[in-house]
Amino acid sequence: MISLLVQSIADTHGVAAAIAQLSRTSDIIVLAGEMGAGKTAFAQGFGEALGVDEPITSPTFTLVHTYDTGRVTLHHADLYRLDKMSEVSDLALHEMVDGDGVMLVEWGDVASELLGDHLEVFLRHDTNHADDERSIVIHSVGTQWASRLERLKTALTLWLED
Repeated sequence: MISLLVQSIADTHGVAAAIAQLSRTSDIIVLAGEMGAGKTAFAQGFGEALGVDEPITSPTFTLVHTYDTGRVTLHHADLYRLDKMSEVSDLALHEMVDGDGVMLVEWGDVASELLGDHLEVFLRHDTNHADDERSIVIHSVGTQWASRLERLKTALTLWLED
């Protein structure tokens, strides 16, 4: 587990960029946290780091947005409006990342068991702190990210919580 403290949206983008640089095709990154915690801001930083040159918005109503980055295809899903596991299964998220895809899943913690190996990024806004300050806790579920956690921790040194 990696615990971070970010002071701004730029920091959130920096954390996302570090994770993007270590991501591989077929990776799934789950973005968890309450409304307004910074999941979409994270997705924007992640996409920018991969080379997405169009605005990244939360796909709350369309469920999935896809961006061709030239290096990989970024799929950005939002499960907020889904209330049945069968609806999540019907999206076939694993099939989207087969080959050259990477998947970001906002509100994905509600369907964690269906997603298999993934990296969970839990963002939390503590109301006792400044507006843009967030705590971020990152952990690997399964083995796919386990071998990269030490490199990830090194890449995130600037934001490590004491």
